[in-house]
Amino acid sequence: MLPNTNALTRRQLLKTTSAGFGYLALAGMIGEHAVKAEARAKPGPLAPRAPHQPVKAKRIIFLFMSGSMSQLDTFEYKERLQKDHGKEGPGGGTLTASKFKFSRHGESGAWISELYPHVAKHADKLCFLRGLHTDTPAHPQAVIQLHTGTALASLVRPSLGAWLLYGLGTENQDLPGYLTINPPPDVGGATNYGSAFLPAHFQGTRLSDTGFLPNLKAPGNLELQRKQLDLLHAMNRDLANVPGAPDEVEGVIQSFELAFKMQAKIPELLDISKEPQKVLDAYGVKPGPAGSFARQCVMARRLSEAGVRFVEICQPGWDHHNNLHKGLIANAGATDQATAALLTDLEQRGLLDETLVLFGSEFGRLPTAQGVDGRDHNITGYPMWLAGAGVKPGFSHGGTDEYGLKAVEGRMHMTDLHATLLALMGLDHEKLTYRYAGRDFRLTDVAGHVATEIFSG
Repeated sequence: MLPNTNALTRRQLLKTTSAGFGYLALAGMIGEHAVKAEARAKPGPLAPRAPHQPVKAKRIIFLFMSGSMSQLDTFEYKERLQKDHGKEGPGGGTLTASKFKFSRHGESGAWISELYPHVAKHADKLCFLRGLHTDTPAHPQAVIQLHTGTALASLVRPSLGAWLLYGLGTENQDLPGYLTINPPPDVGGATNYGSAFLPAHFQGTRLSDTGFLPNLKAPGNLELQRKQLDLLHAMNRDLANVPGAPDEVEGVIQSFELAFKMQAKIPELLDISKEPQKVLDAYGVKPGPAGSFARQCVMARRLSEAGVRFVEICQPGWDHHNNLHKGLIANAGATDQATAALLTDLEQRGLLDETLVLFGSEFGRLPTAQGVDGRDHNITGYPMWLAGAGVKPGFSHGGTDEYGLKAVEGRMHMTDLHATLLALMGLDHEKLTYRYAGRDFRLTDVAGHVATEIFSG
């Protein structure tokens, strides 16, 4: 049977019926569908970006010892300080030797205190930065400077993690690229993981040390939620196109979309009970506050393995103006085994070669006594250590004087530390800029020297 060439197609029928209103409706529906498809197909602001230079590390785990660890009792042995105990120090005050025994470890011969026997087994993986110094002895300002590059609370700047996301995007589009676990609330708060003038989707996502993230529970009907989000996105896109619309609109859109994806990923990822018992035992995981840092370390490994670009975890309570020795025993006991287990776990999983681990505080402590059993703040010379991707293992860069008071070799300011970390991640700190208020800003402002001496290969 020959086809009826006079029959109307559905499209022709819609065009000719009711003066073409049906066709207009169809065109609108098709257009709306195309916009949604284009929005989902278009690379988002968190999509992976090309680095400026060869990449040595894909991600960072920062183990933050909040309150300033006494380096002279943990990772900085000074023979002269031990000999001159009780004498007057070069800057005044009474020199106070460490009560803890130090010994050399590994082929590198790194001096590590008896407080860190598990970490000491990894001595030949560690790369010490021994000439660090910063600008202010006040905890809130120093912590903010460590995280954002500036000590002035009135000049809120993006955090290191936010700059990394801005420069590199994320490896996993279903997860935040920047997560901070158990951040200290009393020394800068959200400023330490915020995005400041960078778009809001680059800020860090805060987690508790139990992995709890508020308001993440998925509703019963995900299909309905998807439709609601599509409607909200359409309305927000319309708003974003209005002259004078706030810059935060794009960040809101991205946060809604990411939260929808996280509902299926984050709860399972942070459920460390699924880890084999031997892994939990290796980290020293236990219930309650005593196991907080160990739980954080396990979560950090799981998050990094899943592609999170920057994870920070925190152990508070290092501000030992008094009760120094008992406090050090407690805090080192909470962090030693878990830190060592993290390094072992990353290495066994083949992740240490692409993950950079940073361990340290906002500043150090003085070689002189404060009160009966304490040490005061020291911003003129103190260490941190790195391990993993891109750095020389079993290596020390820089150093302090014979008492551990001032950095005298390989001096590194916070801007130098930030420039070096960015370089290890493939970013040139001078090129990583953002235009705001009529000028180009960067993490290192107008300073920053890359310590290439610590780079491997």
